[in-house]
Amino acid sequence: MLLGHDDKYVLDTGMQVTIAFNHFGQGLVQRMPRCRRGYIHVVNNDFTSWKMYAIGGSGNPTINSQGNRYSAPSDPSAKEVTKRVDSLDDGEWANWNWRTEGDLMENGAFFVASGEGMSTMYSKASSVEPKAAALVDQLTRNAGVFGGPRDDEGQSGDSYSGYGGGTSAIGGTSRGSSNSDGNNFFGMIFGNNAPPRPRLTLLLFSLLMICVLSTSTLLLL
Repeated sequence: MLLGHDDKYVLDTGMQVTIAFNHFGQGLVQRMPRCRRGYIHVVNNDFTSWKMYAIGGSGNPTINSQGNRYSAPSDPSAKEVTKRVDSLDDGEWANWNWRTEGDLMENGAFFVASGEGMSTMYSKASSVEPKAAALVDQLTRNAGVFGGPRDDEGQSGDSYSGYGGGTSAIGGTSRGSSNSDGNNFFGMIFGNNAPPRPRLTLLLFSLLMICVLSTSTLLLL
């Protein structure tokens, strides 16, 4: 997932992107996303597999990671969630605004934060209100191939104390879809502003009206 095509393309400085409610799993290596410039909000996603890194960037992007679950691979050299791409030393990226807030770190995962931790610095990298990372299973239960449930086979991880603002897993987390709050999925995401579910009778009436109007139009022709 590439956001921005060139570090030197200054117009991407104003780019704003939200990455939410995704499941990044088996077979993925890196770039979830890979950012160049801009303001990126990574919120309420489930990262259960990567080989190199999960979130990478160059060109001083602002990255706001909130309410995600990061489960590191077994490879001890690939536990870091983040990567400053093409950066030679800390001095080059020390002022880039990358933060973790309310994230859940598992199996030794850690997020290297930098820059300012003040919320005002991330106003352009904030879109939806983050939910607790403990709700990630429910928030991402429909992620993946259309028409099929999430594939959680073989996914597991040990809880680990977060780094640079990440929170710890307490009491373990369960994998797989959950039926709790199943009838309030949109309410969970949008809060009190959730759109009401359309009633079946209203849908049937709408279809009937469309058929009547279509028939009338054909008769007039």
